[in-house]
Amino acid sequence: MAKAKIIGTGLYAPGEPLSNEEVIKLANVEFDAAKMEEKLGIKNRHIAHLRGIEETTADFSTKAALAAIENAGIDKDEVGLFVVGTDTPEYISPSTGVLVQGRVQNKELKTASFDVNASCAGFTIALDMAASKLAVDPTMKYAVVVGVYNMPAFFTEGDAFAYSIFADGAGAVVLERVEDDDESGYINGFQITDGTQWDFIGIYAGGAKNPITHERLDNKEYGLQLLKPLPGSRNIELWPPIVEQLVEKAGMKVSDVDHFIFTQINKSVIEEVVKILGCGMDKTTTVMDKYGYTGSGCVPMALHHAVTEGKIKRGDTVAFVASGAGLSVGCNIFKF
Repeated sequence: MAKAKIIGTGLYAPGEPLSNEEVIKLANVEFDAAKMEEKLGIKNRHIAHLRGIEETTADFSTKAALAAIENAGIDKDEVGLFVVGTDTPEYISPSTGVLVQGRVQNKELKTASFDVNASCAGFTIALDMAASKLAVDPTMKYAVVVGVYNMPAFFTEGDAFAYSIFADGAGAVVLERVEDDDESGYINGFQITDGTQWDFIGIYAGGAKNPITHERLDNKEYGLQLLKPLPGSRNIELWPPIVEQLVEKAGMKVSDVDHFIFTQINKSVIEEVVKILGCGMDKTTTVMDKYGYTGSGCVPMALHHAVTEGKIKRGDTVAFVASGAGLSVGCNIFKF
């Protein structure tokens, strides 16, 4: 039986990094930079509009995809599937995936392209879908999966909470269809959803329910909105049982996993989770010190760093766990 194997990784973040102090000055907001660094681990991030860079979601996605394709050493025209995981798309329609295909391949081909909007779990769910498609379709040789975040495009002026945490960035992987005798390959994944939590945080204006009107603009009922406080302990309680279920589904134990990558929003939470799992921080990678929180982009961005820095090597077992608004959760396990 065939399966999907990651053969290339890439990332993109716009402009030079911004320190907490620079964000406070350029965005004219106030937040506790020391607490941000100590608790969340966020020291720097990339925000296109604060650097005067006219790039948005499709630009980030395309550049990350091209970097991954170059890293994989393949012909871009042989990619048969582009999937973009994001909740900050270039447009409501058409999909960002379609735009990426057009920019990468520059012509009509027998290529599938679409988006997965599952908040910050978008990349992990897109990866599961792409891996499943490659495994069952012998006509498809390669797939590109992108996770991308452009939440700063949806900030309202003076939103200190948003500016302190969220940032721009994209990560991508190239998947190749390989036979089962290859040591590397996707093993499995699953998702968890609780749609009763839809009204915590999100972008609630601009769709069919709440079209943009002058009244909504005047009332600042647009862009990123935090409607209810998120439970601080949620991911500490959520992630360890998910890891246990994931490895059990794969016929493994937690100790069989060589490297974990979690949603990169809070370093202290990740430290607590790996402790619960009986591991040390040497078995995970965090990049929020470099990029802030990049939503669906953060898992593939962390993967790229882990691979290029030698923390993940061929044959290693890797697990992803990502969660976001909705509640949407996606997880994956594979042999790199």
